[in-house]
Amino acid sequence: MKLTTQKRMAAQLLKVGQNKVWFNSDRLSDIKEAITKSDLRALIGAKTISVKKQNSQSKVRARRNKLQKSKGNRKGPGSRTGTKTSRLSRKDSWMIKIRVQRGFIRMLKEKKSIENSTYKDLMAKAKGGFFRNKRHIKLFLEERNLFKKNA
Repeated sequence: MKLTTQKRMAAQLLKVGQNKVWFNSDRLSDIKEAITKSDLRALIGAKTISVKKQNSQSKVRARRNKLQKSKGNRKGPGSRTGTKTSRLSRKDSWMIKIRVQRGFIRMLKEKKSIENSTYKDLMAKAKGGFFRNKRHIKLFLEERNLFKKNA
C-alpha cells in the first residue's frame, strides 16, 4: 500500500516535512481512499493524520553536570575557558581581598589588640595593596611586635 502522494499532500497541508507526517495504522484504508486535499483535511481534523512530536534535547545530563558543578566538581583546568581575569575580574578579586583585610583589621581594633595609630597605618597599607592576604597582616604585626600586650 503506497501512500506517498497522501503523505506529500498531508505534509503540504500541515506545513511540515514528509518525515514528520504520522498516519494512524488502524485507518490506512481510509487514508488510501483520500485523493483530494479536502479528504486529507477531514482526516487531519479526525486526528487520523497528524504531525509527529519534535524530539527535544534531553536535559538529564545537563542537570547531572550542574549538580556536580554545584559540588565543586568538573571545574578543573581542562574545563576552564578564558583567562583567569575573565572568570573573576580584577576588580571583583580586589573587592573580595580588601573586604577580608579591612574586616580583619577592624576586628583587631575592636578587640583592642592594636593601637589606633597602628590601625590607621594598616588600613593605609591595605588600601595601597601592601598585604597579600589576611595571614600576611598577621605576620607583619608579629614581626614588628605591634600586638598590644594584655597586662
